[in-house]
Formats: sequence, C-alpha cells, structure tokens
Amino acid sequence: MQSRRQALKQTAVVAGLLASTGLFPQLALAFNKNAFDAKTLQDAIKAYGGGSLAESKDVSITAPDIAENGAVVPLGVSTTLPGAKRLLLLVEKNPSALVAMFNVTDSVEPAFSTRAKMGQSSDVYAVAIMGDGKVLFAKKEVKVTLGGCGG
Repeated sequence: MQSRRQALKQTAVVAGLLASTGLFPQLALAFNKNAFDAKTLQDAIKAYGGGSLAESKDVSITAPDIAENGAVVPLGVSTTLPGAKRLLLLVEKNPSALVAMFNVTDSVEPAFSTRAKMGQSSDVYAVAIMGDGKVLFAKKEVKVTLGGCGG
C-alpha cells in the first residue's frame, strides 16, 4: 500500500517529466485568465474572440429550474451546428461569469456537462462560438434556494 506522501511525490515526478517533454505547457495555454476573470458575459465572450450575441434554437442548455444547493448545480451545453469551435457556460450573476469553456473539433461531439457554483438565482447561458466568429446562445433562468458561494 502506498502512502499519500509517496503518491504525491510520484505525481510530482510524472508532472515534471511531462513538463520537460513539452506536453504540459500546451495544456496550460488552454487556460484564458482574462476570460475566467471577466465580470460580465460580454467580456468573457470577447476574451475568446467572440462578438455580439444572437439567440439560437441550435444551441441547447441543460439546467434545473430550481437548484436545491447552489454549490453543485448541474449544467450542460450542446449544439447541433457544424463548425462550432468553443462552447461556453456562463452564469450572469456569479462573481466570475465564465463557468466552463470546451474546445470543439470535428472529432468531438459538441455536448458537455459539468457542475457549477451559483451564489444566487441567475440566468445561465450556453454559448457556441462558431468558426466564422458568430456567437450563438441559449439561456435559462435557474432559481437557487441555498447559495453556493459562501452563502
């Protein structure tokens, strides 16, 4: 049986090896600090090169009508449109609007789900940034009965 300390040490060694081969930095570059620090929906979308928003029935959002616990709200985003490059999940009234960003290629089914913290009831947006620069979205109001952001 391996101790926790030994497991952590081995994980650090593997991470160091990955970093030395150049595989690790590519993953780190996928993080867009400006997008995750954005306070508004438009700023988060702009950080990924998107412009103005247009509502679309081809973008779908999966979210509960009422979230019993704002600390773990299940959210999903998908699109039936070919040519999507990124899918975003945004919560309008969160301190940082961007919850998640998923890169999409032709070999990936454009449907993702995750869990998010929501401090209060808010509109939640599923956004598709298309290859041609168009930004399409669907939105849904989620009522939170118990806040997840320290509330």
